[in-house]
Amino acid sequence: MKYGKSSEAQISNGNMQYQRRRDFPIDSNKYCYTLGTKERRRYLVRATFQYGSLENEDAYPKFDLYLDTTKWSTVVVLEAARVYVKEMIIRAPSSSIDVCICCATTGSPFISSLELRPLNLSMYATDFEDDFFLEVAARVNFGALSKDVIRYPDDPYDRIWDSDLAKRQNYLVGVAPGTVRINTSKHVDTRTREYPPVKVMQTAVVGTKGMLSYRLNLEDFPANARAFAYFAEIQDLGGNETRKFKLQQPYSPDYSNAVVNIAENANGSYTLYEPSYMNVSLDFILSFSFVKTRDSTLGPLINAIEISKYLKIEQKTDSKDVTVLNALRSLSAESASANEQGDPCVPAHWEWVNCTSTTPPRITKIALSGKNLKGEIPPEINSLEQLTELWLDGNFLTGSFPAISNLLNLKIVHLENNKLNGPLPKYLGSLPELQELYIQNNFFSGKVPSELLAGKVIFNYEHNPGLHKEAGKKMRLRLIVGISIGTIAGLLVVVIGSLLFLRNLKRKTSHQKNEVQGLYTQTPLSYLHVASQVFVHFSSALEFVR
Repeated sequence: MKYGKSSEAQISNGNMQYQRRRDFPIDSNKYCYTLGTKERRRYLVRATFQYGSLENEDAYPKFDLYLDTTKWSTVVVLEAARVYVKEMIIRAPSSSIDVCICCATTGSPFISSLELRPLNLSMYATDFEDDFFLEVAARVNFGALSKDVIRYPDDPYDRIWDSDLAKRQNYLVGVAPGTVRINTSKHVDTRTREYPPVKVMQTAVVGTKGMLSYRLNLEDFPANARAFAYFAEIQDLGGNETRKFKLQQPYSPDYSNAVVNIAENANGSYTLYEPSYMNVSLDFILSFSFVKTRDSTLGPLINAIEISKYLKIEQKTDSKDVTVLNALRSLSAESASANEQGDPCVPAHWEWVNCTSTTPPRITKIALSGKNLKGEIPPEINSLEQLTELWLDGNFLTGSFPAISNLLNLKIVHLENNKLNGPLPKYLGSLPELQELYIQNNFFSGKVPSELLAGKVIFNYEHNPGLHKEAGKKMRLRLIVGISIGTIAGLLVVVIGSLLFLRNLKRKTSHQKNEVQGLYTQTPLSYLHVASQVFVHFSSALEFVR
């Protein structure tokens, strides 16, 4: 982990896992650990937090914990010495997962340990695992011999089984009268789908007065949950003794009418019976009880329970967009932008991107100005259909103008001050939303699409020596100028010739006055029509002979 700093806990419970913690900055960024997984393999993911500090007790940390883009939990530290455990059972959606810490509201976010444990292929399968993770809410070892938790090596999958002797607020209260603790040293066969540890199944509680009942708080409930109850008959029953009971509370017709007969259900004593409650609705305060049936001689028994909340899996940023961003990051491996972690958009977006609030999120802005990018702009950028702004100016990018013909929402493009070359695509002028295009100080060549010069787009293409206006536009201008000059010259020739003719005519008629009879008149020339052109108010006079 490149971010944060390692701190030593001032309060330690002797466990090496909690002697140090990593503190992260208090800002708007997220800080993620990437863990390699095998896609569709089930795992237990566990994050633990022990603040262990005697300082700033009036501002204990509060922050969010995410698995990929799914909010896992809000970590609220209330006691410096307490170890807060967050567990999730997942089927890995890809070849890696990100565990992220972010969004602190008080104190400095931190983490003490992070673990990833592969599970047996059959464990914790549900009908909903494509859409939901399982957030572990409770895992209790009843009849425990001490307050210590049971985990590896007693549990080969390193699940943490809390002792029912542990003292916490609203934890396993409301115990029914007549509840006793029993245990055995005999081996218990636990070869069922979830494989609870033998040591957990060697202890239990029994309701000697016909009832077992408990009450405990379930964090982040009410919710739908997956529940497991673990039963193993660890007492040697006499020939006329039976143990039968039902789930009384919470009442559910699908489960409460079923009779639990451990020895019969498990095909004998010292063998695990593991009924599973696939989808039950549970309240924040869970009250549960078992009562014996009328024909049972012994009260109900339970060895352990597990309760996990269904947690909706939130979609990640569109995979095509992520591919483009990773390709861009690879152009500058040493920059801070290349080291940002987790999903580009959720729970907090990377500094150099903006995202939509849709599901899945899409990229709307890329801002990598002056980030020392080297190489060619990846062609995959053309798949960012929601992109509105592209800022790649001030880098060392080479190659041709990027393919952006599919980016119909694109408004702003800044590619200036790079080393890009080649022609400009003709479609640039037809991008419907384009408002700004800056490409100055590159090596582009060829013709500028005429549409870019129509004034609808703020367009700067200075200092591209090989780039010029579209040839068709120059030829048209040249033709119009040529025609105009030719017309004017021709008219001048006609006018001058006409004036000379009129002067000669005047001289000739003056010598013939005595010989010609008629009336001479002089009228100032006001209009002259030459080649359909009208000239007015000439100072010369024209004489007409009748």
